[in-house]
Amino acid sequence: MSLKDAELTMLDGRKTTFAEFAGKTVLVVNVASRCGLTPQYEALEALQKKYAAKGFTVLGMPSNQFMQELGTSEAIGDYCSTTWGVTFPMTEKIKVNGRGRHELYKTLVKAKDHAGLAGPVMWNFEKFLVLPNGQIQRFRPNTKPDAPEVIAAIEDALKA
Repeated sequence: MSLKDAELTMLDGRKTTFAEFAGKTVLVVNVASRCGLTPQYEALEALQKKYAAKGFTVLGMPSNQFMQELGTSEAIGDYCSTTWGVTFPMTEKIKVNGRGRHELYKTLVKAKDHAGLAGPVMWNFEKFLVLPNGQIQRFRPNTKPDAPEVIAAIEDALKA
């Protein structure tokens, strides 16, 4: 299966596939509302606003696998929009590891980080930059969305 065929159910219940983002540079992030890293939403939204017109989007994929996400899609959407001003697209809750791992993450976790390590998602807010050509760059949870290496990767992808 290719990334574009991965089925997505958006936070509002709309069904689509990752092909909706074809031709864009997409920062896929497993997000959570009750995590110590949740303030990263602010930087993610700033990236969305800065680069959206150039063919970039953040795709938030809530996950409760680390027991830090709200219960319903409505609660997640309300929290993210009212607390962080989130405008980027978000999916319903998904699993990023183990049995029932979302099909998009079956491909994403094969990508290696800067240390050459692939494998399971370590925590909330792990970032996967999916380039229009299908290449994937991986940034671990503690790498902030506005870290120089993330900004450079986004800007390089948008120039290509």
